[in-house]
Amino acid sequence: MAALLLLCLLFLIGGPRSLACPHPCSCQGVQVDCSGKSLTSASMPSSFPAVTTELLLHDNLLSTLPNGALDDLTELLSVSLHGNPWTCDCGILYLRAWLRRQPAHVTSHLGVNCSSPPSLRGRSVVYLTEEEVLETCHYWYCNLALASLGSLIVFVVMQAALLVALLVFLKRFERLTREAKRTTEESFTVGDDD
Repeated sequence: MAALLLLCLLFLIGGPRSLACPHPCSCQGVQVDCSGKSLTSASMPSSFPAVTTELLLHDNLLSTLPNGALDDLTELLSVSLHGNPWTCDCGILYLRAWLRRQPAHVTSHLGVNCSSPPSLRGRSVVYLTEEEVLETCHYWYCNLALASLGSLIVFVVMQAALLVALLVFLKRFERLTREAKRTTEESFTVGDDD
Protein backbone atom coordinates (compact mmCIF):
# COMPACT_ATOMS: atom_id res chain seq x y z
CA MET A 1 0.00 0.00 0.00
CA ALA A 2 2.81 2.40 0.92
CA ALA A 3 4.64 1.60 -2.34
CA LEU A 4 1.50 2.36 -4.37
CA LEU A 5 1.04 5.64 -2.50
CA LEU A 6 4.69 6.57 -3.15
CA LEU A 7 4.33 5.70 -6.84
CA CYS A 8 1.22 7.89 -7.13
CA LEU A 9 2.99 10.73 -5.35
CA LEU A 10 6.00 10.48 -7.69
CA PHE A 11 3.67 10.49 -10.69
CA LEU A 12 1.80 13.56 -9.44
CA ILE A 13 4.96 15.49 -8.53
CA GLY A 14 7.38 14.47 -11.27
CA GLY A 15 5.21 12.92 -13.95
CA PRO A 16 3.21 15.78 -15.45
CA ARG A 17 6.15 18.17 -15.45
CA SER A 18 8.44 15.69 -17.17
CA LEU A 19 5.79 14.88 -19.81
CA ALA A 20 4.40 18.40 -20.32
CA CYS A 21 5.16 20.22 -23.55
CA PRO A 22 6.99 23.47 -22.72
CA HIS A 23 5.57 26.79 -23.86
CA PRO A 24 5.83 28.04 -26.68
CA CYS A 25 6.92 24.75 -28.25
CA SER A 26 4.70 22.17 -29.87
CA CYS A 27 5.02 18.46 -29.23
CA GLN A 28 4.14 15.43 -31.31
CA GLY A 29 4.92 12.20 -29.52
CA VAL A 30 8.61 12.31 -28.66
CA GLN A 31 9.41 15.31 -30.89
CA VAL A 32 9.58 18.79 -29.32
CA ASP A 33 9.48 21.59 -31.88
CA CYS A 34 10.68 24.95 -30.59
CA SER A 35 11.98 26.13 -33.95
CA GLY A 36 11.30 29.63 -35.26
CA LYS A 37 9.85 30.89 -31.96
CA SER A 38 12.36 33.78 -31.49
CA LEU A 39 13.63 32.06 -28.36
CA THR A 40 16.59 33.69 -26.66
CA SER A 41 18.92 32.07 -24.17
CA ALA A 42 16.86 33.69 -21.39
CA SER A 43 13.43 32.72 -22.78
CA MET A 44 14.27 29.14 -23.69
CA PRO A 45 12.22 26.56 -21.75
CA SER A 46 14.01 25.38 -18.63
CA SER A 47 13.05 21.74 -19.20
CA PHE A 48 11.75 19.41 -21.86
CA PRO A 49 9.83 16.13 -21.58
CA ALA A 50 12.17 13.39 -20.40
CA VAL A 51 11.05 11.12 -23.26
CA THR A 52 12.13 13.60 -25.97
CA THR A 53 14.09 11.93 -28.76
CA GLU A 54 14.03 14.82 -31.24
CA LEU A 55 14.47 18.46 -30.20
CA LEU A 56 14.13 21.26 -32.73
CA LEU A 57 15.68 24.54 -31.58
CA HIS A 58 16.77 25.90 -34.98
CA ASP A 59 16.02 29.37 -36.37
CA ASN A 60 15.76 31.14 -33.03
CA LEU A 61 17.81 33.86 -31.35
CA LEU A 62 19.85 31.56 -29.11
CA SER A 63 23.37 32.82 -28.40
CA THR A 64 24.16 30.21 -25.72
CA LEU A 65 22.49 27.27 -24.04
CA PRO A 66 22.08 27.32 -20.25
CA ASN A 67 24.44 24.90 -18.51
CA GLY A 68 22.79 21.50 -18.16
CA ALA A 69 19.91 22.34 -20.54
CA LEU A 70 20.25 19.06 -22.46
CA ASP A 71 21.79 16.81 -19.81
CA ASP A 72 18.51 15.26 -18.55
CA LEU A 73 17.40 14.25 -22.06
CA THR A 74 18.82 10.74 -21.99
CA GLU A 75 16.60 9.50 -24.85
CA LEU A 76 17.68 12.30 -27.21
CA LEU A 77 18.67 11.09 -30.68
CA SER A 78 18.54 14.30 -32.68
CA VAL A 79 18.88 18.02 -31.95
CA SER A 80 18.52 20.76 -34.52
CA LEU A 81 20.45 23.87 -33.48
CA HIS A 82 21.34 25.62 -36.76
CA GLY A 83 20.19 29.14 -37.63
CA ASN A 84 20.96 30.67 -34.22
CA PRO A 85 23.40 33.55 -33.60
CA TRP A 86 25.81 31.64 -31.34
CA THR A 87 28.18 33.83 -29.32
CA CYS A 88 31.45 31.93 -29.01
CA ASP A 89 32.72 33.19 -25.68
CA CYS A 90 32.80 31.42 -22.30
CA GLY A 91 29.04 30.89 -22.48
CA ILE A 92 29.46 28.49 -25.43
CA LEU A 93 31.66 26.03 -23.51
CA TYR A 94 28.66 23.97 -22.31
CA LEU A 95 27.24 23.58 -25.84
CA ARG A 96 30.70 22.80 -27.25
CA ALA A 97 31.29 20.11 -24.61
CA TRP A 98 27.79 18.65 -25.11
CA LEU A 99 28.24 18.48 -28.89
CA ARG A 100 31.62 16.77 -28.47
CA ARG A 101 30.07 14.08 -26.23
CA GLN A 102 27.54 13.06 -28.89
CA PRO A 103 28.09 9.84 -30.87
CA ALA A 104 29.68 10.22 -34.30
CA HIS A 105 26.43 9.38 -36.17
CA VAL A 106 24.55 12.24 -34.45
CA THR A 107 24.79 15.37 -36.60
CA SER A 108 23.62 17.93 -34.03
CA HIS A 109 26.71 20.05 -34.68
CA LEU A 110 25.86 20.78 -38.33
CA GLY A 111 25.17 24.47 -38.86
CA VAL A 112 26.07 25.38 -35.27
CA ASN A 113 28.45 28.19 -36.20
CA CYS A 114 29.73 31.23 -34.34
CA SER A 115 28.15 34.59 -35.14
CA SER A 116 30.46 36.48 -32.84
CA PRO A 117 33.11 37.53 -31.91
CA PRO A 118 34.37 38.59 -35.35
CA SER A 119 37.57 36.52 -34.98
CA LEU A 120 35.50 33.30 -34.73
CA ARG A 121 32.57 34.20 -37.02
CA GLY A 122 31.58 31.27 -39.23
CA ARG A 123 33.57 28.68 -37.25
CA SER A 124 31.82 25.48 -36.20
CA VAL A 125 31.30 25.45 -32.42
CA VAL A 126 32.22 21.79 -32.07
CA TYR A 127 35.67 22.34 -33.62
CA LEU A 128 36.67 25.36 -31.52
CA THR A 129 39.64 24.82 -29.26
CA GLU A 130 39.29 25.68 -25.62
CA GLU A 131 42.10 28.24 -25.98
CA GLU A 132 40.22 30.06 -28.76
CA VAL A 133 37.11 30.31 -26.63
CA LEU A 134 38.95 31.35 -23.47
CA GLU A 135 40.75 34.17 -25.35
CA THR A 136 37.36 35.82 -25.92
CA CYS A 137 36.20 35.55 -22.33
CA HIS A 138 35.79 38.67 -20.28
CA TYR A 139 35.64 37.51 -16.72
CA TRP A 140 33.61 39.94 -14.63
CA TYR A 141 35.23 38.57 -11.50
CA CYS A 142 38.66 39.66 -12.79
CA ASN A 143 37.37 43.23 -12.76
CA LEU A 144 35.91 42.60 -9.32
CA ALA A 145 39.24 41.23 -8.13
CA LEU A 146 41.05 44.31 -9.43
CA ALA A 147 38.52 46.60 -7.73
CA SER A 148 38.88 44.60 -4.51
CA LEU A 149 42.66 44.80 -4.70
CA GLY A 150 42.47 48.57 -5.23
CA SER A 151 40.11 48.92 -2.27
CA LEU A 152 42.40 46.77 -0.15
CA ILE A 153 45.41 48.94 -1.01
CA VAL A 154 43.46 52.09 -0.12
CA PHE A 155 42.35 50.47 3.15
CA VAL A 156 45.92 49.44 4.05
CA VAL A 157 47.25 52.93 3.24
CA MET A 158 44.53 54.48 5.41
CA GLN A 159 45.34 52.07 8.25
CA ALA A 160 49.05 52.92 7.96
CA ALA A 161 48.25 56.66 8.02
CA LEU A 162 46.07 56.17 11.12
CA LEU A 163 48.83 54.15 12.80
CA VAL A 164 51.39 56.89 12.09
CA ALA A 165 48.97 59.54 13.40
CA LEU A 166 48.38 57.46 16.54
CA LEU A 167 52.12 57.04 17.14
CA VAL A 168 52.68 60.81 16.70
CA PHE A 169 49.81 61.52 19.09
CA LEU A 170 51.20 59.08 21.69
CA LYS A 171 54.68 60.62 21.45
CA ARG A 172 53.23 64.10 21.98
CA PHE A 173 51.07 62.83 24.83
CA GLU A 174 54.11 61.19 26.42
CA ARG A 175 56.12 64.42 26.07
CA LEU A 176 53.26 66.50 27.53
CA THR A 177 52.91 64.01 30.40
CA ARG A 178 56.64 64.29 31.20
CA GLU A 179 56.46 68.10 31.06
CA ALA A 180 53.36 68.13 33.27
CA LYS A 181 55.02 65.77 35.75
CA ARG A 182 58.18 67.92 35.80
CA THR A 183 56.14 71.11 36.22
CA THR A 184 54.21 69.52 39.09
CA GLU A 185 57.41 68.36 40.75
CA GLU A 186 58.97 71.82 40.32
CA SER A 187 55.93 73.51 41.78
CA PHE A 188 56.08 71.19 44.81
CA THR A 189 59.81 71.76 45.25
CA VAL A 190 59.37 75.53 44.94
CA GLY A 191 56.55 75.35 47.49
CA ASP A 192 58.74 73.32 49.88
CA ASP A 193 61.50 75.93 49.71
CA ASP A 194 59.20 78.63 51.08
